[in-house]
Amino acid sequence: MPNKLGYILLADDNANDLELTQRALAQYKVANEIVVVRDGAEALDFLYRRGPFTNRHEIDPLVVLLDIKMPKVDGIEVLRAMKADPRFQFIPVVMLTSSRQGPDVDECYQLGANAYVVKPVDFAQFADAVKTIGKFWAVLNEPRTPNGATAAAGK
Repeated sequence: MPNKLGYILLADDNANDLELTQRALAQYKVANEIVVVRDGAEALDFLYRRGPFTNRHEIDPLVVLLDIKMPKVDGIEVLRAMKADPRFQFIPVVMLTSSRQGPDVDECYQLGANAYVVKPVDFAQFADAVKTIGKFWAVLNEPRTPNGATAAAGK
């Protein structure tokens, strides 16, 4: 069961980027649990509670940090599936990727990405970018519930 703060779903196939992202979030004391999946197929299995994730908790992530270039199913296809499904269309998705390609940026925003962040090469810049993302989406942002109300309105 996730902690009461909710959790962040992090989908990335690069072990170094995963470690850096997790270290940056921990360094800046983002207290939300981080659930890691290593490719797009695993991200979809997690969201749809398939395979090894059949018994995962029913609460969906507060935000999804999604790499584009992943094996099996790329991040753009995961984004497309999420935004086409009423169950997931309101979950914020941040494309956290090394791709600066214009077509990727355009396509991600057309599909409903909430943000597109290019991973800096420098660790300090990367850590600052991840801290800002984590703080905004997991702490400051007021999530929308599936029925259209904000979470605070239901309290």
